[in-house]
Amino acid sequence: MRGHLPDENPGFVGRRTELRRVSAALAEHRLVTVTGVGGVGKTRLALRAAHRAAGLYPDGAWWTDLTQLDGERLLVALVADSVDLADHTPGMATTGLCRRLADDRLLLVLDSCEHLAEPCARLVAELLAAAPGLTVLATSRSPLGVEGERVVALDPLPPSGRDALELLRRAAGERFPAAGPAGEICVRLEGIPLALELAAAQIRLQGAEAVRDQLGTRFDAPPSARFELLAHTERVWPSRHQTLRAAIGWSHELSAPLERLLWARLSVFRGPFDLASATAVCIGGPLNRATLPGALDGLVRASVVRPPDAAGRLRMLDTIRAYGATWLDRTGETGTVADRHAAHFRGLARRAETEWHGARQLRWYRTVDAHHTDLRTALDRLLRTDPDGALDLIGSVAFAWSCRGRLREARDGLEQALLLSGARGRTRARALWALGVTLVLQGEFGPAQEASERCAREARYTEYNERVADTDHARGPDGTEYGEDHGPAGDPDPGDRDRPGDLTLDAAALAGLLALTTGRPMAAHVVVGHVLDAARGGPADSAARLRCHLVRVFALTGLGRLAEARDRALTLRALCEELDEHWTRTALEYQLALTGLLEGDPAAAAGHARAMLEGTRGLGASLGVALGLDVLATALAAAGDGERAADVSGTGEAYWRSTGQPRRGLPGLRALHEKYTDTVRASIGEPAYEEIFVRALTGLPQDGLDRALRDSRKA
Repeated sequence: MRGHLPDENPGFVGRRTELRRVSAALAEHRLVTVTGVGGVGKTRLALRAAHRAAGLYPDGAWWTDLTQLDGERLLVALVADSVDLADHTPGMATTGLCRRLADDRLLLVLDSCEHLAEPCARLVAELLAAAPGLTVLATSRSPLGVEGERVVALDPLPPSGRDALELLRRAAGERFPAAGPAGEICVRLEGIPLALELAAAQIRLQGAEAVRDQLGTRFDAPPSARFELLAHTERVWPSRHQTLRAAIGWSHELSAPLERLLWARLSVFRGPFDLASATAVCIGGPLNRATLPGALDGLVRASVVRPPDAAGRLRMLDTIRAYGATWLDRTGETGTVADRHAAHFRGLARRAETEWHGARQLRWYRTVDAHHTDLRTALDRLLRTDPDGALDLIGSVAFAWSCRGRLREARDGLEQALLLSGARGRTRARALWALGVTLVLQGEFGPAQEASERCAREARYTEYNERVADTDHARGPDGTEYGEDHGPAGDPDPGDRDRPGDLTLDAAALAGLLALTTGRPMAAHVVVGHVLDAARGGPADSAARLRCHLVRVFALTGLGRLAEARDRALTLRALCEELDEHWTRTALEYQLALTGLLEGDPAAAAGHARAMLEGTRGLGASLGVALGLDVLATALAAAGDGERAADVSGTGEAYWRSTGQPRRGLPGLRALHEKYTDTVRASIGEPAYEEIFVRALTGLPQDGLDRALRDSRKA
């Protein structure tokens, strides 16, 4: 089935009437908003309704969790990412999203809109106007106010009813009689699901009678006494519903002092977090490496922190996180902990960039992807407080973001950081290189040329200053030069001082990439050849050298020097296999597939295309998958297999649409694709080709990819 919805919470109870109301509203209205107070179960109801309705939408149901945003700047990028739009197009942010949804019949769920109500309303109105087949299901504490909106107000579970008691039973893992402490707890907590879950956690620890008595003591107090521990409550909860505030405050009071401190500090995480990140960000004072794991376990037992998922990541519900943020503010630590959070993720980004070249590449690529929300949060913090740090962070992760298809976020962060930061040197050169790559992938060749030239200038400036500094450092007070053994050195080789370093190599690789994509293979060959001839070291010595050698291989292919290109590619691929390097290896498989086509060996081309597709699928790179499917379709067409060529080509078109742009690639491949496709269209007949093509285009892209890989293995 198309789409992506999170797994349902197994603790869902009741809501049969509400589900019918939402389902009926979705059948008649294009915008349905479920409203209600925090903790009442809006997300659960929307998720259950979306799962039930998904089969009615040919293009699927798609989920967007807006709690990870603290501003509207990346709203469109997040929604685009949630519908698998790896938007590579320039221009207005909403244009690609509108184009992606224009011809589809799908359900888009926007969860937790309240803190972005106005921008969500604007975006929804624009999308509904552009996409006639779109239906939006939103959750928010108040309506969005868009014309045609149908509002379904969600109340708590009936406090004395069967469903509230059943929820408490399931959450506590015990069977309670309706008459007794459990029933009184449900009434005290007014049937609010989140409040009942917090109470259930305490029942597991203390028993139902103790929990009932504690709630009685707390809730029988005057309202002013109940909530005196919480400052500025109206920033988080509506005034009409204080019961949930009281329940969360009660859980807070029952937490141990270290658990309360950790709760507050964990509120800086906007996405899932692991123990290592929690430790790095939250230790300080009485919370240290020895005490933090116990405090975290206590918060999990109390249902303040959700248990770890299969990857060991934990999270807090937004309502509970907001409570913790209020307490963090009261302690005066908000800025300090936010800075630690930003420093931690800046460090994580730098380690990922440092270890990109080697056996840990795939692990760090996936780590950057898993921590995407908090890397973005850290970037936003640094853009406000430390632009030089922001430039360092985004320069470290932008290439990985671009590989993953997050081109808008990469470009936005790079352009902001480059504008705000005055830093010169390696950090700036690296960011300019990443910006240039991002612009090339977006097809923005004019701005990419400007970025390429700026990158080359910054690289020369940096490496020249580093050589001067090294030379000055190697001189004694009397001007005598000293070698590594601290004795007087002989005359240095002037050529060593002028050899290009990795910054210049990357600048050349960027210039070569731009030349290749604009049909100038000779220019690409000259620019990378010049620096490679002057540089010391082999292709596996650094990521920059490897990238330059990769560009040279593609340039040789474009120049028709196929045997030389193939031999160099095979040598580089063997080096990548030794390094366990994935990205360059995948690109080399693409080149080898193209060489096979040009040499008239479609079977070899298909094998290399399959290897490329396996690699790009592992990297989650939609653009790479689209390019690989084009090569495979061309190889199948060249072999005369018209039906499979049509099937793979239709799947490729689906992936191209997920990038938000029309088919493109290296000029040589486009010409071959058109040539062989015309041949097989004629051989099997235009109607048959179109039928297979359209069936693949409108089917599940992942199924089409699986089919292409499975069938190509048989060939």
